[in-house]
Amino acid sequence: MLFVARTDTDPERIDLIRQWGTDGHLVANHTATHPDFDEVTLATFERDFLACDTAIRGFPGYTRLFRFPYLKEGDTLRKRDGFRAFLASKDYRIGAVSVDTSDWYYSQRLRSRMQKRPKGDLSGFRKAYLDHLYDRAIYYDALSRRVLGRSVQHVMLLHHNLTSALFLGDAIGMFRDRGWQVIDAKTAFEDPVYQIKPDILPAGESVLWALAKEKGVPALRWPGEDDRYEKPILDRLHL
Repeated sequence: MLFVARTDTDPERIDLIRQWGTDGHLVANHTATHPDFDEVTLATFERDFLACDTAIRGFPGYTRLFRFPYLKEGDTLRKRDGFRAFLASKDYRIGAVSVDTSDWYYSQRLRSRMQKRPKGDLSGFRKAYLDHLYDRAIYYDALSRRVLGRSVQHVMLLHHNLTSALFLGDAIGMFRDRGWQVIDAKTAFEDPVYQIKPDILPAGESVLWALAKEKGVPALRWPGEDDRYEKPILDRLHL
């Protein structure tokens, strides 16, 4: 499934989105300019949502699911509940994630590495990246079992970037080899967990993390999945 942040008219980008939908994948809304909802007004965020909806509604696979940029769903009650009501009025649902990752950081590090060593061996980086994805899946699955008493149909956040281009097939194979069943996004979003609207502020992050926060689960890992965790790992591995 592809959540599109789009206002441009780049023919190659348009062709890529159209091909994604033609191949049977879902195409959904990620705003036009990717603003952080915690840093803009409700009205501005609604306009950005509508601009993206207008841009993508003609594509095959168009689906009324919306993913918040940076997984930020509002830092005030007015913004959080106001946008939830706005989405409902447009017959949209939130396309939440259950497993957050730092794939964007790994992709940045890999791009920098390849610029310096274009013919370098990528096997060590590939292993570190796959280890990261599996570690995040295990962490969020444990949260799921703790707050819901079951393992949900997971949705993992990945980006259209270098690491996905090089290693997505490896990642899928790894999860299958370790006993996970890979399902499509439409099936995953049928899980009732994605209908839950956790009552926290600031709102957002993985739906499982938000539910854990709502329930007062102690010692939660910071949800941003920024480089505070992954930089020391990659530095230690000289990657």
